[in-house]
Amino acid sequence: MSDKTPRPQLAHLTAQLEDLRQRGTHFKLRVLDDEQAPVCTYDGKRVINLASNNYLGLCNHPKLREAAIAATKKYGVGSGAVRTIAGTMHIHMELEEKIAAFKGVEACVVFQSGFTANAGTVSSILGKEDFILSDELNHASIIDGARLSRAKIKVFRHKDIAHAEDLLKEIQHEPGRKLLITDGVFSMDGDIGPVDKLCDLADQYGAIMMVDDAHASGVLGRNGRGSVDHFHCTQRVDVQVGTLSKAIGALGGYVCGSRDLIDYLYHRARPFLFSTSHPPSVAATCIAAFDLLEIEPERIQRLWDNTNYFKQQLTAAGFDTGGRTTPASETPITPILIGDGRATMDFSRSLFQAGLMATGIAFPTVPEGKARIRTIMTSEHTREQIDQALEILITVARKMNILPA
Repeated sequence: MSDKTPRPQLAHLTAQLEDLRQRGTHFKLRVLDDEQAPVCTYDGKRVINLASNNYLGLCNHPKLREAAIAATKKYGVGSGAVRTIAGTMHIHMELEEKIAAFKGVEACVVFQSGFTANAGTVSSILGKEDFILSDELNHASIIDGARLSRAKIKVFRHKDIAHAEDLLKEIQHEPGRKLLITDGVFSMDGDIGPVDKLCDLADQYGAIMMVDDAHASGVLGRNGRGSVDHFHCTQRVDVQVGTLSKAIGALGGYVCGSRDLIDYLYHRARPFLFSTSHPPSVAATCIAAFDLLEIEPERIQRLWDNTNYFKQQLTAAGFDTGGRTTPASETPITPILIGDGRATMDFSRSLFQAGLMATGIAFPTVPEGKARIRTIMTSEHTREQIDQALEILITVARKMNILPA
């Protein structure tokens, strides 16, 4: 056997990759050559970027750059350990206090990612005798955390309050705690979770209320405080999860709630216990970002102005942006529904060649038959860039018979 002959132990992976190629949904990673911006360079090609989570343009904001450089000069490039051993720096505590004050809660703990924040929290606060009631379209990190907890999982139809209540009624006399959990904004369809109505159910049935606000942070609520603030439910949600990797422009996730919740997570959340803490530069950039949310609310207004214009123009052109066979988008996440996975990925590749970065999403990320181009608007796109993106979308869609010629 030569050095280049594949080992048979992983032949099943090769077969599955070949299946993806046959379906037309196999992809290669696009590589960014410069900074994350409304117009940037991927794989050497200049494109309008409608694929980034950089909602408010903070990835490359001068104040965040300055904060990162200053923290690196003062503290170095790494923290050297997990938080519970030797890796908790003053700047980590400052960030947690900043977020807690911003959210209007007692305390906060920062995780290495939004995924670990969700998975680590759900899996640590519940056990096998407990119940989790989860929206069917909740993020993968919630699903994984639920499985790791070994709790009994009940899934309610998307945003279906009556179905959620039926499930709560079924288990209300069962021993064990009940956790009711939803995304604040659903990442594939861009619709907003019914946080207020689910809080009513949690209050009525004594359930723990948890909201994953990853795509609502920096987008909804006062100065971007999220869907919990948007629905005036800060004091009714027991566990708020957010991200530092999207609108905040850096990296990480966080959990907000009571001081006892956060102290418990310090002791029991496995990603917190077994992962090295953030580099000081990342903590510093996040602190600067929360300051900007307070002093530059016009960024969020620009985001919504751009979003509303873009949605109107897509609808006028005849694109299916949700509301027919999928939930209607209510946020800067706007899907363009195609349906077939191969056609969707071909459309995405053709858009890229025409100068537009717009990601194709197919099974298993979304159900079969509901593949889509997911577009995300930012505050930093100019009207000229948006119009150019729309022109590319319409022209390519007509060529590919996605829209009538």
